Amino acid sequence: MHISVHKKIRIGFFIAFTVIVGASILSYLIAKNLMLNAERLNHAVEVSKRLEQITKQLKDAEAAIRGYNLTKEQKFLQPSMNERSVKIERDYRALRRITDDPAQQRNLDTLKRLLDVKYSQLVGGQQAGAKGSRISVGEGEVSMDKIDKKVSEMIKIEQTQLDEKSRLFQFFSSLWIPVVFIISLIAILIGVYAYVTLTKEFRLQLHIEHRMKVYQRELQENIALLNKTNQELEQFAYVASHDLQEPLRKISTFSDRLQMKYRNELPDEAGQLIDRMVAAVSRMRVLINDLLIFSRAGRMMPENVTPVDMNALLQDVISDLDVSLQEKKGTVLFDQLPVIEGNDTAFHQLFQNLLSNSIKFASPSKPLEIRIRRELLSGRETGVMKEDKWEDSFCRITIEDNGIGFDQAYAERIFLIFQRLHGVSEYKGTGIGLAICKKIVDAHHGHIAAYGQPGKGATFVIILPIKQLREE
Repeated sequence: MHISVHKKIRIGFFIAFTVIVGASILSYLIAKNLMLNAERLNHAVEVSKRLEQITKQLKDAEAAIRGYNLTKEQKFLQPSMNERSVKIERDYRALRRITDDPAQQRNLDTLKRLLDVKYSQLVGGQQAGAKGSRISVGEGEVSMDKIDKKVSEMIKIEQTQLDEKSRLFQFFSSLWIPVVFIISLIAILIGVYAYVTLTKEFRLQLHIEHRMKVYQRELQENIALLNKTNQELEQFAYVASHDLQEPLRKISTFSDRLQMKYRNELPDEAGQLIDRMVAAVSRMRVLINDLLIFSRAGRMMPENVTPVDMNALLQDVISDLDVSLQEKKGTVLFDQLPVIEGNDTAFHQLFQNLLSNSIKFASPSKPLEIRIRRELLSGRETGVMKEDKWEDSFCRITIEDNGIGFDQAYAERIFLIFQRLHGVSEYKGTGIGLAICKKIVDAHHGHIAAYGQPGKGATFVIILPIKQLREE
């Protein structure tokens, strides 16, 4: 299964992002464990330091009492026992503040009691020395041993907790090395993969650009060929409008002279043949003119695009067709139409052909009625425009008549050139009028469709953009 480059890049990004997040979490855990161990180490050092200070001060006080009892010199009592007691109490309270372990809290309570007992012994020894009596050395040693034992127990607890934290830190440290290696390896693989993928994409882009240049060159050549073909078609149209009509005029002129001079001398059959020849020449002239009109229809030059007042234009078309409408006893009713950008001449030809078509195929049994409605809507609402034009404004113009109509099966066929649904003997025309209408609408980036029912009339729906897209 082929995976697009865009999807590969997304997968690579997802893997890299996951690896980075995992590495960040692991780094956070290791850093946090390191900080906890550092805090535990500082805590253990601080507790040990405070305990050692307490025991040192007690031993110094005990030594001072013994020196005083032996020498009776007052210098051994400096600082006094009260001052020594204040320092010990201050160290004890500081130790209490930094200790949050429940077991250590209980040990501190026990140590407090032992300190109180020791302090009483020291005070008692000082008083006994002042009176010249002896103090019990054994009681002081027993009390001091209990304090040393309790202090050692507390230091041991601190050391045990520190060892547990150190083992956990060592575990994370030992895990960190292979993890860093794996993450680095994955990062290298992702980098190599990204380099290979982007290199392929770059080469593919270069290939596409090369092919695009080739296609662009071929397109320019085709455009030049198309322009040349269009010029040849224009020359053909000129020949059709001028050179081909010259023989027709001569045929028409000679046939008219023949009829005027020798009509009475010719047999009836010869006169009929001349009449048929004149009618054929007339149809040929009409056909050539219609072909010329068709070849020129739909030409859109930017300088010919202007805002067109569709109401005034429609009034002009109705005025041009006034005689034909009177013959069919026809009426044209229309809504107020907007101003639409386009070619004024092309729009005039569009509506003239459509209204002429309604007049030509009017029902002989009832007066002709043509109804023109309009509706403003967006490209999305039209249902026929491409997605890039959904936000543009359009006008839907509906031309509905009550003529003879047509079978809906021929709705697409009637817009093809030379396509007729009726014989020449029934209705005049070359079958080019509606093809011209479609060509004009297409040139204005619009849409045209036909709907009909035999005996009930025909409806033509034209969708035109309000503004024509101008190329920069």
